[in-house]
Amino acid sequence: MPKPVQRPHPPIWFGGHAPKALARAVRLGDGFIGAGSSTTATFADEVRMIKAAVDRRGKDPAAFPIAKRVYVMIDDDPGRARERVLAGLERIYGRVPGIEQVPVSGTPDQVVEGLREVAAAGAEMILLNPTGADVAEDAAQLERLAAEILPRLR
Repeated sequence: MPKPVQRPHPPIWFGGHAPKALARAVRLGDGFIGAGSSTTATFADEVRMIKAAVDRRGKDPAAFPIAKRVYVMIDDDPGRARERVLAGLERIYGRVPGIEQVPVSGTPDQVVEGLREVAAAGAEMILLNPTGADVAEDAAQLERLAAEILPRLR
C-alpha cells in the first residue's frame, strides 16, 4: 500500500553492465539507465547491446527508453572543474581506478560538448548529477546547469 496509480505499474528501469544483465533489463524492464560510474564509450557499447536485445525480443525501440547518469562539474577553469569533480567522485566511490574517465567537466563549452557525446552514444534522457566536494557546491552547480548548459542543449 498504497497501490500504484499507473497501470499496470510505474515504469521499471534497469541498469547493468554484463551482457546477461542487459538482456534481463530488456526482458523485464521498461527502460535502461547507464551507470554514472561508466564512461561514455562503455555506455555506447551497452546501448548497442540493449538495442540488439530489443530487436531480438521484437520490442518497439521507441517504447524502451535509454538514459545515462552523468557526473558533471562546470568551472571557467577546466583544471579546477576536473579536480573538484574527482574529489566528489572520491567522496562517493573512494579511490577507484579509471574513475577519472567518467565525469563530464570543464568550461560550459566543454560540458555541452561532453553531454552531446553522451546523447550521441544513445542517451535519450540524461540525468545530470553535479558532484562536487559538498552539498553547497552541488547546489551552485545546479544553478549553473540551469543557466548556462540546459538552454544550449534544447
